[in-house]
Amino acid sequence: MSDLTDRLSLPDDADDEEAAAIAAAVAAHLRDTERAAAAAAAARESEPTWDGERWTFASRVDATTGRRLRRVPDGAPPEKWTAAGRIERF
Repeated sequence: MSDLTDRLSLPDDADDEEAAAIAAAVAAHLRDTERAAAAAAAARESEPTWDGERWTFASRVDATTGRRLRRVPDGAPPEKWTAAGRIERF
C-alpha cells in the first residue's frame, strides 16, 4: 500500500470534495481488483484437473472398453465425459 501512496498525488488546489472523490475512486478500484483476484482464484480451484486422476481414468477406460491407455495426455480435457469421447486419440 505504501507503494501506492507514493505514486498517488492529489492536485494542490483540490478541495475536500475533490479529494474525497479521488479517494473513493481509488478505493473502489482496489476493491474491484481484490474481488477479481478472489474470483479468479475460486475459478481455478473449481476447475477440474487431472491431478491424481490420470491412472484412475486409464484404469476405468481399460475396464469398460478393454482398451489399455498408457497415459492420459497432458492436453486431454479434464472433464471426464469429454475425455472419454476422445480415447481413440489417446
